[in-house]
Amino acid sequence: MKGYKTLKRIVWVVTACILAYFTAVSCSEEADCSMTARPMLNANIYTIDVESGLAIRDTLDILTITAAGTDSVILNNEENVISLSLPLRYAVDSTVLVFHYSFLRYDTVVIRHANTPYFLSMDCGYQMQQALTGTSYTRHVLDSISITNSEVSIYGTENIRLFY
Repeated sequence: MKGYKTLKRIVWVVTACILAYFTAVSCSEEADCSMTARPMLNANIYTIDVESGLAIRDTLDILTITAAGTDSVILNNEENVISLSLPLRYAVDSTVLVFHYSFLRYDTVVIRHANTPYFLSMDCGYQMQQALTGTSYTRHVLDSISITNSEVSIYGTENIRLFY
């Protein structure tokens, strides 16, 4: 009788452990629908070396970036800026950003892009694939913009070069 009770306890503990394991596994697979999965436009700061004519990485002393027509601040008084990760709008085919270098010095940058929705999953719904189609900008401080990779992704690949 004593052996039967011990066996019964062992079976009960093993069954409880198995049920707990499957419950934990079934609840742990949550979809990643966070903002980290959102594609971002990646830009690097460059200047042209006068002697060699080559593009070299550069730094902006201070930069604030706002979304035109809104109160959204994308970058706030960042110092020693060498690269940027910028969101693009989903609902329209262009994003207008204002680069503030000081109180009176700024440039307006218009980034045109194609937005193509695609189905990600039942949990996350749709995401947006974005491809750059062109740029226009003022030249108060900014010299030029070059598109290096038109496909905007989550991988941190350089999309544009900002020349100062």
